[in-house]
Amino acid sequence: MPGQSDLQLLRDQLRAFALARDWDQFHSPKNLSMALMVEVAELMEHFQWLTEAQSTELSTLNQQAIAEELADILLYLVRLSDKLGVDLYQASLQKINKNAVKYPAEQVRGSAKKYCPPSPV
Repeated sequence: MPGQSDLQLLRDQLRAFALARDWDQFHSPKNLSMALMVEVAELMEHFQWLTEAQSTELSTLNQQAIAEELADILLYLVRLSDKLGVDLYQASLQKINKNAVKYPAEQVRGSAKKYCPPSPV
């Protein structure tokens, strides 16, 4: 996983890229979130009619196309988090910790079902 400095460098490169093209005016959170979803849909198209097995045995050409879609997703996500003032690296670490509490390994191991801890009475 990239360190905070890697994400900061990427964020800064994206800022400079948008500034050089005068695109900042278009990069509202609304627009960026919509663009992000379009890129996720483009990623999903690569898997749409594949079987589970086929989705894990991709050709080199498909892997390259998927890598580009994943890069688009990451770039929009970093740009959106920048516009919203979210430290994406720290938010991700906090979410992993939250999920570790919500989904204790000893209770969810090997299950794809959502674990719902008992409600306090």
